[in-house]
Amino acid sequence: MAALAPFGGGMGSSGDVCGTLAGALAVLGLSLGKTRPEQRDHKLMMKLSHRMVLAFEEICHQYGSTRCRDIAGVDWQNRVQVIRFYASPEKSRANCRRVIRETVRVLEELSAKLDDGKKQRSHD
Repeated sequence: MAALAPFGGGMGSSGDVCGTLAGALAVLGLSLGKTRPEQRDHKLMMKLSHRMVLAFEEICHQYGSTRCRDIAGVDWQNRVQVIRFYASPEKSRANCRRVIRETVRVLEELSAKLDDGKKQRSHD
């Protein structure tokens, strides 16, 4: 968790790429990436990662981009906007909660496909 902490505010409070996408890709990497240099990544890692990126773009389409500043509507370098964002979390974080919820749903779908693929191979 500590390694993912800087993803907030659009990667280090830059307002850029939403940390939810970075976190989702980190989950896929932890699940499918190699753990030793001599190993190879799972053959589906890049395919599922790409699907996650495409799905995330669709999830965020209504905000105009996958950037945190557009989703949250906050310039993370503007102290007044940041204070306002944290002052009314129910209102200000509605977009963030939706994006996180939909991203988790997609990750669950991708994980189910991976699990189905593993089950099929074990029965072959």
